[in-house]
Amino acid sequence: MSFRSQSGPRRGAGQKFQKSQHEKAKAKAEKRKVGGKYVEETPLPSQEEAVEKVLNSLRKLGTQVFALSPFSQYFDDWLVALRNVLSEFESSPAANADEQFVKELTQTLLDVERELAEKRLKETASQESANALSEENHRLADMDAENAAKNKEIAEKRNADINRLTKNVHDLEGEVERTGHMKTSFFGFTKKAKARKLDEVSQKLNAAKSELELAVQNFTVEQEKVHDDYEKRKQATMERVQSLEKELAQLETDSSLQARQTVCNNLANLVQDLVQRKKSQPQ
Repeated sequence: MSFRSQSGPRRGAGQKFQKSQHEKAKAKAEKRKVGGKYVEETPLPSQEEAVEKVLNSLRKLGTQVFALSPFSQYFDDWLVALRNVLSEFESSPAANADEQFVKELTQTLLDVERELAEKRLKETASQESANALSEENHRLADMDAENAAKNKEIAEKRNADINRLTKNVHDLEGEVERTGHMKTSFFGFTKKAKARKLDEVSQKLNAAKSELELAVQNFTVEQEKVHDDYEKRKQATMERVQSLEKELAQLETDSSLQARQTVCNNLANLVQDLVQRKKSQPQ
C-alpha cells in the first residue's frame, strides 16, 4: 500500500491563494453598494484637475460663435451652460470655494446677464429698424414716381402752351409781312392807315413774343422748383436709409462675443485667485 505526502499544501499554491484574496479585498474596497448592486466608485478629482477642467470649459464658452441672427436666441442656452460649469466646480470638494469667491462669482454672473439682456433689447429694436428701412425705401420709390409724373405733366403743358404761343407768333409775323406788302392809294387804303395797321400788328407780335419768352422762363422755373423740392426730400430720406442700413449692418455681427469673452476671462481670473488664496493660507 502506498501513501501520499501529508506535508500540507504546496508553497506556491498558498501564495497564489493569498494574492487572490488580497486582490478581491482591494476590489471590494473600491466598490460600494447602491440599490442592491455594486458599482465602482469614481475617484475625486484633484484641485489641479478641477481647476484645469473649469478653465478649459470657460475658454470654450468664451470663444463660442453664434451662427445666425437674431443672436439673442442663443443667450439662454449659453448662460445655462456657463452656470453648469461653474456649479460643478463650486460643488467640488477640491475647489474649496470661499465666501469671497462666491460673492464675486454671483456679481459677475449678474453683470453678464444684464449686458446680454440689453443686447437682446437692441436686437428686438432691430426689427423695428428693418421695418422703418422698408418704409423709407418705399417712400423713395413713391418720390421717384411722383417726380416723374410731375415732370411729365409740366412737359406736356409746356409743349402745348409753347406750340400755341409759337403759332400765334408765326401768324402775327405773317400778318406783319402781308401788311407791309399791301398797296396804298389816295382814296382807298392810305399810307396812314397802313402805318397804323402795321403798328397795331407789330405790337401784337411783340406782345406774343414776350408771352412766349415768359412762358418758357416760367416753365423752366417751375421745373427747377419741382426738381429742387424732389432732391431735398430725397436727400433727407437717403440719409435716414443710410443710417438704418448702418445700424442693421452692425446687428448682423454678434456683438455679444466680446462681452462673453470678457466675462469668461473674468471668471477664469476668479478661479485662479481662489487657488492662490488657498495656497497662501496656512495648512
